[in-house]
Amino acid sequence: MTYLTGDPISADQLVSQVSGPSRGGIATFVGLVRDHQDGRGVIRLEYHAYPAMAELECGAVVAEVVSRWPVSIALMHRTGSLSVGDVAIAVAAAGDHRAECFDACRWVVEQVKHRIPIWKKEFYADGSVAWVDPTQLATPLAPDPLGSVHRG
Repeated sequence: MTYLTGDPISADQLVSQVSGPSRGGIATFVGLVRDHQDGRGVIRLEYHAYPAMAELECGAVVAEVVSRWPVSIALMHRTGSLSVGDVAIAVAAAGDHRAECFDACRWVVEQVKHRIPIWKKEFYADGSVAWVDPTQLATPLAPDPLGSVHRG
């Protein structure tokens, strides 16, 4: 399975990967490049990854989520140069019931932000540039014994 791409991401394609007659719901998350960060105008960004390690760790995240919830997961993260409005990450979680879909989808997004070696380079409207390590900004979610999710 490949989780990183330099091509545009289609959420519909991810949904089709997890759809099936036994699935009663699908939760999706689509993360877009926004035009601001901390009060500064953003004109574009670049995502850089350590591909071998990122692919391996994405696979581990997917394996963990399907061992915790009865869901199917599709995950894709973009690399390279992205414009405002482009899809940076998309996740689709399909399950029999909505709660497991929502919980699993959010857990995957938080784990990707916390664990995957992907770095963001932001280009600002004022001409400055800054590197952002998303793993330093995110707080992962951990499941509680009842299967719901809380901040860890």
